[in-house]
Amino acid sequence: MKMIGTYLFTLFFLMSIQAQNMRQNSTSSLFSDNKANLKGDAITIIVLESTSASNNATTSTGRKSDLSLGLSANVNNTTGGSATALGLQTGNDFNGQGSTQTTGNIQTKISASVDSVLANGNMLISGNKKIIINGEEQVIRIKGIVRPSDIMADNSVLSYNISDAEISFDGNGIIQNAQKPGWLTKFFHWLF
Repeated sequence: MKMIGTYLFTLFFLMSIQAQNMRQNSTSSLFSDNKANLKGDAITIIVLESTSASNNATTSTGRKSDLSLGLSANVNNTTGGSATALGLQTGNDFNGQGSTQTTGNIQTKISASVDSVLANGNMLISGNKKIIINGEEQVIRIKGIVRPSDIMADNSVLSYNISDAEISFDGNGIIQNAQKPGWLTKFFHWLF
């Protein structure tokens, strides 16, 4: 009998050491997917952005002025004599055309974190990704507000479902520097 009591005491003692805190798992559900819903949780942003814009402008102006003056003289009831004519013409013409076209396409995945949870359950998220290939540095930053209903089963959200989204794609390196005008070109553009 003493032996059974010792075994039971040891069993209860070991079980109390390995006991689980039920509050620890209160945010996880056995029946739903593990989605971001708390501050600090990670979420995957699938960036699928495509933009296109074009603008055309045509301007045409014209101005023409004619001024003429004629003079004839009559001396001693004799017609003839001398006649003088004076004429002046001015003209101004302007034609201008302009056209711009911009297209952009970004496809990537970024891991972001929940910065804070709003009162209605929406989450403020932010994240960035830095890639360096052959000395070319590319940095992608994203932030905005995500609704819990837009988060898919794999804990990801599409970038076009992010409200107040700010997506920036910056580069730095040899190619980026080659696309910028030199200081002499900038100076002449400033003068003219």
